[in-house]
Amino acid sequence: MRKIDFPKLIAAILISQAAGVIGSVFTITSIPAWYAALNKPFFTPPSWVFGPVWITLYTLMGIAAYLVWENGIEKKEVKEAIGVFGLQLGLNALWPIVFFGLHELLLGFVVIVLLWLAILLTIIKFDRVSRNAALLLLPYIAWVSLAAALNLAIVVLNS
Repeated sequence: MRKIDFPKLIAAILISQAAGVIGSVFTITSIPAWYAALNKPFFTPPSWVFGPVWITLYTLMGIAAYLVWENGIEKKEVKEAIGVFGLQLGLNALWPIVFFGLHELLLGFVVIVLLWLAILLTIIKFDRVSRNAALLLLPYIAWVSLAAALNLAIVVLNS
């Protein structure tokens, strides 16, 4: 069993959480007025659920990235996996900017579909390096699946 490199682990978690911080800047200001006024489907989770869920998911993402990273960034499959992880993290930060910041519902749906695909590719790439890392991303893709369905329903209900 390997010794945990705590500085690397903390860095991986903080990098993942940073995507959430970027998104929250646009989300927090839009929820009380703009988002609250939108027609939403029956399966919309209560607003208080989103914060704890995302904090947990970003933490799991960071741990997953660390598990891949610790296998040696010089290895081709690790570089590819971390590269795809970075892409999905960027799309993750972009979605709230488009949806909440720009109020672009349909474009937000396009971004979240691209995010879902990038998460799937990340899971595939992570699985080639660390099965545990891939498994840690399953709650993330499940939550983004719900978020994509919610985004699409909001597009339909507000068109």
